[in-house]
Amino acid sequence: MGEDVGVRTFSREDRARYREKVRRCLDVFAEMLRESRFDVERPMTGLEIELNLVDEDSMPAMRNADVLAAIADPSFQTELGQFNVEINVAPRRLAGAGTGEFEKSVRASLNAAETRARGVGAHMVMIGILPTLRPEHLTAATLSANPRYALLNEQIFAARGEDLRIAINGVERLAVTADTITPEAACTSTQFHLQVSPAQFADYWNAAQVVAGIQVAVGANSPLFFGRELWRETRVPLFQQATDTRPEEIKAQGVRPRVWFGERWITSVFDLFEENVRYFPALLPVCDAEDPVEALARGDVPKLAELRLHNGTVYRWNRPVYDVLKGRPHLRVENRVLPAGPTVLDTVANGAFYFGLVRALAEADRPLWSQMSFSAAEENFTACARYGIDAQVFWPGLGYLPVTELVLRRLLPLAHHGLDRWGLDPGERDRLLGIIEQRCLTGRNGATWQVATLHRLESTDHLDRPAALREVVRHYVTLMHSNRPVHEWPIP
Repeated sequence: MGEDVGVRTFSREDRARYREKVRRCLDVFAEMLRESRFDVERPMTGLEIELNLVDEDSMPAMRNADVLAAIADPSFQTELGQFNVEINVAPRRLAGAGTGEFEKSVRASLNAAETRARGVGAHMVMIGILPTLRPEHLTAATLSANPRYALLNEQIFAARGEDLRIAINGVERLAVTADTITPEAACTSTQFHLQVSPAQFADYWNAAQVVAGIQVAVGANSPLFFGRELWRETRVPLFQQATDTRPEEIKAQGVRPRVWFGERWITSVFDLFEENVRYFPALLPVCDAEDPVEALARGDVPKLAELRLHNGTVYRWNRPVYDVLKGRPHLRVENRVLPAGPTVLDTVANGAFYFGLVRALAEADRPLWSQMSFSAAEENFTACARYGIDAQVFWPGLGYLPVTELVLRRLLPLAHHGLDRWGLDPGERDRLLGIIEQRCLTGRNGATWQVATLHRLESTDHLDRPAALREVVRHYVTLMHSNRPVHEWPIP
């Protein structure tokens, strides 16, 4: 939720006005789609990475305000918890050496930021969930100072009417309660942005939904939370539960969760925005001064502020984005399924795999989603979050098979073809897809490395769980800075 929202209370009139304004925005959006008023000439890709801050003992450092002041770079922004920051990477085209430019830019920014963060006693970690987080680190006192987070927290709990219950059954079990949304701050992600035309949007979104589970399996990096070994990508169930506005009775009625995979293939980007308005009440009913109908009538590009704010409080794993840049509106698919890390190189490889695969699938003669049910894609997503690179998945024409076999036999060649369509340099293509291939051949990703390291430290070095978790983070940070891909990381 990228809007700056001040501290305030909302009246019934505010909510009624907001509902009417959101619907006006939706009508204007439909009109813009009919008139094809979107920038489609030079599609761009983008990248955001959420980071954790740790101290010298590998524990969470509640210092994001100090760190951001020291970095003094507008690319870095605050996030939900005081131990989080986010970097927004300038968008670029993939053609040529686009991925290499992403890697160079992110490494340079992170290295400079790390140097300055050390000056205030903090270090940056790209990881899905920080293994050393404890319940005392996730309280109202550790929310970031931006008033929008306190307001969002207040509105979610007003909708729930009771504390959150987080229950995750994995290799080990966890059951805790929380009286704030701060557990959401434990979930640090990588987000890939892909600009697409209105005519292509449905195909690209459907393709992203098809491959979401595969991405999670290959890129899992969040196996530990509150000292427990849970799912290989524990971020998925934790994020779903930490932002849930529904008490148990409302869940039982089939009301949709705000963290949502979706429930059907789409035929237009309008389907997603319309579902958001139809299914989800406003969390932050803040109205903008602009009348979108009048703005469109006089030839301006409407901001659609209310529709964008509402869309930002529905947490789809593949989210539609409407934005205006240099006076021109455009649409993006925001892919939110992956954790942060382990390295910049691994992150860029994940991006190359995703960008290549969705292009190949979206432009295929026979859409894959016409051959499989939406529920099959969702079941793949859940299985891959739970079991990671060891998951079994369903694929049309192949039935159920290990996800690594699917990637090696079918998906890497598709990604290869898709990256060629983007015009990526062949050397870059082979370098990055080779990293995905080696993860599948070795069975090693961030999650398996963390778990194997934890078990080795506990069994061989006889460390107790808290000490072992600190050592996991210490080794992880050293290897992360090496930029050596995770499939090559040794078990200490």
